[in-house]
Parts: sequence; C-alpha cells; structure tokens
Amino acid sequence: MGITFNEEAGIFKIDAPDTTYMLGIFDDERFVTHLYYGKRIVDTDVNYLYGPVYQVRPSVLPGQAGRIMDTIPFEYPTYGCGDYREHCLEVETLEGYHACDLRYEAHKIYPGKPKLVGLPATFEKEEGECTTLELICRDKTLNLKVTLLYTVFEYLNVITRTVLLTNENEKVIYIKRVLSGCLEFDHQNMDVLTLHGSWERECGPVRTPLRQGKVTTGSTRGESGPTDNPFLAVLDSSATEDVGDVFAMNLVYSGNFLGVAEGHHFRGSRVVMGINPTNFSWKLEQGESFTAPEVVMVYSDQGLGKMSRTFHDLYRRHLIRDVYPDTSRPVLINNWEATYFDFTFEKLTEIAAEAGKCGIELFVLDDGWFGNRNDEKRGLGDWFVNEEKLPGGIGRLSSEINKLGLKFGLWIEPEMVSPDSELFRTHPDWAIQIPGRHRSLFRHQYVLDWSRKEVRDYIYDMIHKVLSSANVEYIKWDMNRTLTETASAALPADRQGELCHRYVLGVYEIMGRLRNDFPSLLLENCSAGGSRFDPGVLYYSPQIWGSDDSDAIERIQIQMGASMCYPLSTIGAHISAVPNHQTGRITSLETRGYIAMAGTFGYELDITKMSDEEKKTIREQVDIYHRYNLLIKDGDLYRIGDPFGNRDYACWMNVSKDKKEALVTYIQTHALPGFFGSARKLRLKGLEEASIYEVKIISESKEVRNEEAHTEGGQELGDTCESLKLSGSALMHAGYWMKRLSGDYMGMLIHLKAE
Repeated sequence: MGITFNEEAGIFKIDAPDTTYMLGIFDDERFVTHLYYGKRIVDTDVNYLYGPVYQVRPSVLPGQAGRIMDTIPFEYPTYGCGDYREHCLEVETLEGYHACDLRYEAHKIYPGKPKLVGLPATFEKEEGECTTLELICRDKTLNLKVTLLYTVFEYLNVITRTVLLTNENEKVIYIKRVLSGCLEFDHQNMDVLTLHGSWERECGPVRTPLRQGKVTTGSTRGESGPTDNPFLAVLDSSATEDVGDVFAMNLVYSGNFLGVAEGHHFRGSRVVMGINPTNFSWKLEQGESFTAPEVVMVYSDQGLGKMSRTFHDLYRRHLIRDVYPDTSRPVLINNWEATYFDFTFEKLTEIAAEAGKCGIELFVLDDGWFGNRNDEKRGLGDWFVNEEKLPGGIGRLSSEINKLGLKFGLWIEPEMVSPDSELFRTHPDWAIQIPGRHRSLFRHQYVLDWSRKEVRDYIYDMIHKVLSSANVEYIKWDMNRTLTETASAALPADRQGELCHRYVLGVYEIMGRLRNDFPSLLLENCSAGGSRFDPGVLYYSPQIWGSDDSDAIERIQIQMGASMCYPLSTIGAHISAVPNHQTGRITSLETRGYIAMAGTFGYELDITKMSDEEKKTIREQVDIYHRYNLLIKDGDLYRIGDPFGNRDYACWMNVSKDKKEALVTYIQTHALPGFFGSARKLRLKGLEEASIYEVKIISESKEVRNEEAHTEGGQELGDTCESLKLSGSALMHAGYWMKRLSGDYMGMLIHLKAE
C-alpha cells in the first residue's frame, strides 16, 4: 500500500487496502490525466487505458491536427482551453482573460500528511498511517503554480485531496473558481446519491440516475445548509446497502459548496466538488497562495454500508478530537423545550435537581441568559449575563448545578447580532450588508461580519470572560440564519467576492481559539438544527445537533441519512416531550430513548412534570446508555432494510470491532393487521459466522396508557423474553424473528453476545 511512481510509464499509483487510484502524465504535452479508480489492481503501467478517448482531431490541412480537449480525462480540469465539461479551476487576469492550461512540472512523495493553513482537515494520528503525493503543475503563461495534494490512509479505503494555488507572476491573478477534486469515469451506468432536505428534514438521501446532463448539490447560504449536505456519491445502478461499487466525496468545509456529477457527450462522466463559485473571487497577489478545502474520497466495493463504515472510521480517528475519547459523553438535559425564554434561577435548579436524581450528568442552559434577551427579537451580541433573571450570574448558577452533582453547559450564538442590542447600536457596520440596499431580517437578527478581526476579537473576548467566570464544561454553539446581501464594509471592491470564504475562516479561527483556551470543553455545534452538519465543523466539535425536529419517528430518517457519512456519535439527539412540539406525535418514552441513543443522547423536556414511573424509565435509559454507548460510539453500523423507503419498520445494528457483541435497535413504525402482520424475520449483519451468540431483548416499548395525560409505562431491566443461542451464520442468513409488537411507534433493543 502507499504511493508509487512508475517513471518509465509516467504513472502514479495510490493504493489503499481495497482501492487503487491511478493518474498519468501523458507524452510530451505533460497533461496530468486520470486513468483508474476502483478495486485494487496490481499493475503499475496502465497506459492502455487511454484507448481511443485521447483523440487527435484529423484535419485536411497539413499541420492543423489537434487534440479534442473534451475527450481527455483530466485529473484537474481547467476553463478556457477547449474542455467544455465541468471544470475545477478558472482564473482571471488583470486584462480580463480567463484561460488556464496546466502541465506537469514535478512531484514529491513523502510519509505523513501536511496541515492546511486556516482550514480543518483529516490528520495522521500515529506515524506511518499516511503517505502524501504533491504533484506540481504550472500554467507557464500565467506563471501560476498549482499543487495537487493526495494523501492515502494506509489501513482505510480513503484518499484525501486538496489544491494549493501560488501566484508566481508579477501581476495579480483573480481566482474565480477553485474546486478541490475531480473524478473521471468512462461510462454513465451509475446513480448519484446526495443528501437533501430542509429545516427539520435534514439529510434525506436522494438517488438519481446519471444520464447525459448534470446532477448537482450545493449551497450559497454562507453555510453548508439544511437543503444540501457537502456529500455526493456515484454508484453502480444496481448497488445496494451491501453490494456494488460506490465512489463518494465529502467536503471538509462549512461554507458555500458545489458538487456536480455530469454525464457528458462522450458517454463518460465527471464528478467535481469544492467551494461554490457563485459570488466567489479571490485576489491572489504576487507570491501569495490559496488553499482549497480538503475533499475526502471513499471507495467501497460492498455498497453503501461499507462506504459509511469507512467514513465513520476515518472521522472518529482522524478528524474528531473528542474530549471523551474512550468514555461516554455525559447524558445531558437542555432546558429549551422545557422553559424556552421563560425561566428563573429557581426553575433551572429545580430541573437540574430532578435530572440529577435520574442519573443525568449535564445541565445545559439554552437561549435567554444574556443582555435583554427575553425573546428572540433582542439581545444577540450582548454577551454579558442578565442578572435580573440570574442573580449572581453564570458563576452562581453553575456552582449550584455542580453542587447537585451535574456538569454545567451554556448556549451561545456568537455569529449573530440583534438590531435591538447594544452592540448593533454601537457598531451597525459590523453586520454583513450592502450599502443602500434593504437588509433582510431573519429571526429578528443579522449576521456579524466575521471576516473582520476586530469583530471576531470583540465577540470572543466577551464569551471568554463569561466562560472564565464559571465552571462551564459544555458549549452549544448555534447559528440560526444564513448570509444575505453579502458585502463587507472592510473589504475593497475587488475583494468583496472573498467575504463568504473569509467568514468561514473566521468561524474556524474562533472555534480553534475556544478549543485551545478551554481544552476540556465539550463543544456541540448547531445551526437551526443540522444546517451546518459537515466535516469542517466536526474538526472542532465532536457532535452537532442533528435537527430541530426532535420527534423520534421523524428522527429515524434524519439520523440514518446523516449516518451515510457521519458516525452516530456525532449526531446530537434528545428525548423530547409528548405531544412532540414539532409534529404533535405521541410516542412512548422507551421508543424515544432507543432512537436518541443512536446519537449523543440527552433530554429536552421539563422533567419536573414527569411521573415517578417515567422518572424510573429515565434512570433505566441512562443505565442502558452507559452499558452500550461505547458499542454505539465505536462499533460498526449496519443499516437493516431500508430506513428511508420502508414505512413499516426501521432497524439498525452496532457491532463491536471484534464482532463479539452487537446491539440491535428495532422500531415498528406502522403496525399491520393480522397475526403475521407485525411479525418480521430480519437478516442481521456484521457478525462472525462461526460464533454462537446469546440473543436477548434487553428493553421493549410499553404502550402509552393514558394519551390525554401522556403517561408512559416503565419497565424493569431484564423483564424480557428468554434469550436464544444462535450462530452468526443463522442470524445473518436464515434470519431472526422479531417479537410481534402491538401498535405504531413501538420498539425494542436486542443484545447479542458471543460465547
């Protein structure tokens, strides 16, 4: 495994355990071309793959023959020199010219993985895990140096890519488009998988056949956004969860992005991903460099399931820096849906006291603790404690919470400002706006210009002061609106196109400072739910609020969709009250717990209003969480059936790396009539065929006995059916009969332990 160069053939070969990626330098023209990506092969010279596609256009006139540029499988295609397919790079000179023509110049292969200046990226955790190729290309007319960086992770089917542009010209060059990576395929018999949705419906997988034309995903919101996630995969048209080739890209970036899969007119296809070029421009002075975000590429020869598990392994070890690496994160309770803005010191401590009795370990104070923030119309930007609501400030409250045996956490939304705030009245120009144009007001707030250092420093200093005054061990960082009328009072006219990218770099800088200054702080990100759920944010915070839709049944598809490339341990998930505040649905407390455990796990309700029986169930849920969370957090995820198209049930498994233990979650979403209507035999996955497993139901939903009062039944742990002993081969091939459940939204947890 690793990276080799066959100098005679002009072929670079990148090998991972089951993957080979090959690119070549063609002939005297020195074009860098893509040759192969897929199942691992042993060959080092595959020049025959150029075949007829690398054509010379014939001509009746002597000396007038030439290349058909849009037949060439370019490794990093550029605009303006005859390739009319999707391109990765477009630049503009001072004279207004846009053409760019890259040719190979040199390369380096070395162990390890370089850091990216100002950007999050995957990293090598231990020496010997990565090998990197730096492939230097140049446009000689522009004297623009383009360094293509590839890193392979030796034990994962992962290759990461990024691009570094350096202006070695005496004149300014403007970057108009710089994407991070490109894939070429010689056919179109594929589907395109993207993750789409909206607020409260994030990460819904959409599978679209690839034909001649384009399938796109992207955002121009200033964040990765709820409607599209920076993930795109092309897969065999016959590929399933467990079978078929899958080629996936995930951008490590939290701003405007673009992903395109194009079936082109020569019956091949091209996939590109990177920063969205809409309203993007970057002025590159002589000697300056620009680094594009990293794109992670995963190949799977065993369908979507193996693709997901590869992403999970990569991100858990090589992207997320968890303050609880080998232990469960604390079970939390958030006061938002319990009180909203209407809380007192006494009410908060009352909730915390009851939570502590149930084994909950962290109390989080949400919105409304600062400035004049008594509703959503005011106060953002004034990050000082409202002592009329909280006498003694955050210091006193956190101290009281700690005395009750709980950790203390706090909500912030540092990127925003309310028109009704001291900050905005003092510095109205600090809000992103176009002079003379109407300023859109969403959720009664504007976005601060975080491209400006003085703005970032001012906000950070206030938050740092609050955190230093109290024992705050968790922060929920929110962002509740997108960027509009994007312009900065601090940027000149020819740099206004830099604002959105500079904004994201500013967010990364402050999150990095927060982590450095408070290294034991557990940071959870949120953006009106899952509107900034991406690998860039995961570099700074090990978990992200999955969605503002806290309804358990709705959350199944949201969380399973996010699991396409993000580990379950990154998905913020809470048990909320019934009727649910978003859907009005009534679901048993047990079922809500099973689904929230397929995430970070916590509560968002008024525990003081719950019955003794419900509190008993909470204590049991906390116990189950601590017994099995590391299995969920670190194990392999197997999705059983189709959680997106099956309206009757959902099922998933978490299997330990040594295959000795597994936890099966089964949710019956729609009960069917008849004796066999709700009886299902499912084939399990991921087990050791020869091992004998003890199979035992450890928890089962109870019916909601009094819907009007919303009282749920509890259950003693161990009050289950007798266990069975079956082989892994029987469970996977012959199947396992799920216990017949009565009613919609019922579920159970099944534990498997190898003898």
